[in-house]
Amino acid sequence: MIRYALACEGGHAFESWFPGSEAFEEQTARGLVACPVCGSQRVEKQIMAPALGRPRGGERERSSETGATGVDQPATPQLPVPSPAGETAATFLAERDRSLREMVREMRRRVTAQAEHVGPKFADQARAMHEGDIPHRSIYGEASREEARALVEEGIEFHPLPLLPDERN
Repeated sequence: MIRYALACEGGHAFESWFPGSEAFEEQTARGLVACPVCGSQRVEKQIMAPALGRPRGGERERSSETGATGVDQPATPQLPVPSPAGETAATFLAERDRSLREMVREMRRRVTAQAEHVGPKFADQARAMHEGDIPHRSIYGEASREEARALVEEGIEFHPLPLLPDERN
């Protein structure tokens, strides 16, 4: 396994593990590597210090009383254990980022609880309400980029409902 320090085009830094460098390249090419903060798939490796192994054989072993070693070594990071709720990516985030994600989840929960899901008919329903063909009401659903672009060009106001990266799994 190899750990890479990564950063997205938005400047968000994060780390991820891969079976090898080929796996990283393949997953990146397939669009499977995404920033856990913003979801961007434009991710690049960053410079990182090599990880050094523990002392072996004739070198002094770690003393349980003092915690000292005969070799200067960086502390081994303790990685968070993924929670059963599927929050694997969020466990690596700063408190501020976790708080922001929770606000996005709450906003999505409220919208979906108070609006009608119209699925792939979103663009047609939004256009019909804008033109006065049907009564205005709160709706949410799916629209392609082309449909969303057409709504914007027609002056029809709508707001994307953001998805968090861990909600795509």
